[in-house]
Amino acid sequence: MWIMKILEKNSLWVLLSLLHMTANAAEHVEVAKHAIKLHRGKGAATTQRKQWVMDNCRKLSGLLRQKHVVLNKLKNAIRAVERNAGLSDEEKLFQVHTFEIFQKELNESENSVFQAIHGLQRALQGDYKDVVNMKESSRQRLEALREAAIKEETEYVELLAAEKHQVEALKNIQHQNKSLSMLDEILEDVRKAADRLEEEIEEHAFDDNKSVKGVNFEAVLRVEEEEAKSKQNITKREIEDDLGLSMLIDSQNNQYILTKPRDSTIPRADHHFIKDIVTIGMLSLPCGWLCTTVGLPTMFGYIICGVLLGPSGLNSIKSIVQVETLGEFGVFFTLFLVGLEFSPEKLRKVWKISLQGPCYMTLLMIGFGLLWGHFLQIRATQSVFIATCLSLSSTPLVSRFLAGSARGDKEGDIDYSSVLLGMLVMQDVQLGLFIAVMPTLIQAGANSYSSIFMEILRILVLTGQILFSLAAVVLLCLVIKAYLMGPYYRKLHMESKGNKEILILGISAFIFLMLTVTELLDVSMELGCFLAGALISSQGHMVTEEIMAYLEPIRDFLAIIFFASIGLHVFPTFVIYELTFLMFLTLSVVIMKFVLAALVLSLILPKSSQYIKWIVSAGLAQVSEFSFVLGSRARRAGIISREVYLLVLSVTTLSLLLAPVLWKAAIVRCVPRPERRPSI
Repeated sequence: MWIMKILEKNSLWVLLSLLHMTANAAEHVEVAKHAIKLHRGKGAATTQRKQWVMDNCRKLSGLLRQKHVVLNKLKNAIRAVERNAGLSDEEKLFQVHTFEIFQKELNESENSVFQAIHGLQRALQGDYKDVVNMKESSRQRLEALREAAIKEETEYVELLAAEKHQVEALKNIQHQNKSLSMLDEILEDVRKAADRLEEEIEEHAFDDNKSVKGVNFEAVLRVEEEEAKSKQNITKREIEDDLGLSMLIDSQNNQYILTKPRDSTIPRADHHFIKDIVTIGMLSLPCGWLCTTVGLPTMFGYIICGVLLGPSGLNSIKSIVQVETLGEFGVFFTLFLVGLEFSPEKLRKVWKISLQGPCYMTLLMIGFGLLWGHFLQIRATQSVFIATCLSLSSTPLVSRFLAGSARGDKEGDIDYSSVLLGMLVMQDVQLGLFIAVMPTLIQAGANSYSSIFMEILRILVLTGQILFSLAAVVLLCLVIKAYLMGPYYRKLHMESKGNKEILILGISAFIFLMLTVTELLDVSMELGCFLAGALISSQGHMVTEEIMAYLEPIRDFLAIIFFASIGLHVFPTFVIYELTFLMFLTLSVVIMKFVLAALVLSLILPKSSQYIKWIVSAGLAQVSEFSFVLGSRARRAGIISREVYLLVLSVTTLSLLLAPVLWKAAIVRCVPRPERRPSI
């Protein structure tokens, strides 16, 4: 037979099939021992080895013949069920489905045997000293196991569906054989309506996405909630049907939580996320008080709170991604209130400085980065990325600095707060541009020098797209200010008399609309929030004061979450181990940014406003918290290594801690005392 001819070429090919097809465990052991002896050539003659191979090949071929006989019987049984007029459609469906599942099981069992034999052949032909070859073999086995697990999962789901159809058929037969009361008829109608509702809202996300390109099958651990484990009277079926917020952990130690349950009719809450927010809120109070006592801004207390609760502290925060996502709303509302104080008149006054300053600073930082990278033999893509990250400054941090500082409001003077905020908002636009260009930067690092021209051309095209988007945003803002903003706010104010939530909801909806528009145009969402505030401020000082009174408490709470989320990425132990080196790097970055900002501002500021360059430079002499986001993306993409990523995070953290000291020194030195206002 053809099977015997194949297997006689190598006796080891038969080993796995024998272990699968032998009748009982004792025979498994004996066959395995005998196979090892035969393979080593000990205790057996050549004729005995050939006879052993032939006997077991006959067993395997007999099993395969028996499998084909069973398949033919199943086909005949399916035809008989389909011709049976005495069965209902539900019963036919159930029986046919059961036979088809058994057919599939037999075919998969046969395929798994030969796949295992071919896998053994590949392993024997490989080089056991080659780690790459062994890794590839392991990967292939993993893919086979994942595919088998998916098939088994699909088969199990099909069995559940067949069982459900059988139960439905039995219920229909019972209802037909007995008279129903009025209540039973009503409940039966409700049951049918509930079944239709489940079918309508159920999304077959697993089946729809498992064949999508780029989808990988992974082995995960499912960790049930402690509350579910503590229940003693829970049944196995209840555990299987439980759709609670169990946690999934993959082989890379990433943790996942339920985002959308299969049954959307049952309300659920993420208790881990609730506990995390409650814990942050409670611990932020003493940390904020402590910083106020020692003369530091309260936001550093919130960062300390994140450090204490994060991975480097008590590690009590479970929903880190959710906390960071909620903290992003703190950035949105902070920038909205900044724009609310930043009137269009101020914007027109400093728009040239705001546009030119950050661009010149970024180019100078990239130039210095490439120069140092050449001396230190660092890749150009890595140098450009690090320099761009370090050129950004923190808008929320500077907004807090400006909350109670003095302003230069003299006639003819340029307000340093306007210049500073304008430059920071432009840096947020650059952030969106850099995120858009990052895929090209990744490809540029991997490609050869022959494609550098095409990559530069691609970057220029992306830059043109961003400039076009900015022009579209400016045009949209002019249209909204001229035709829509006034009628919208008057209508909103009229409808919200005696009902504050309507006004708050209307303003929040406008913020979200603007950030959505800027996001769709591939510009940063932060710019949309800032422009929303600037547009509303055009309605007058009274409007600004009213909206600020309503939204400041919301901003303050969300800002606490935001600064605490920054603390989750601060690792004190790493900073302590490399404190000397990190302090040197941080001071170098802070001094370089301060000097470059002062140099650029001395060239673009009018002579009457040269004195504000020191304050603006002090406000820009730190690194933005968005370097965490950029650094994580670059590390996943392979642009920077783990060590460089930790250095960027540590330098960012230390620069944010040094920022209040530099800011206070600049304010005391450069702002005349009579013009200063007390902090609120």
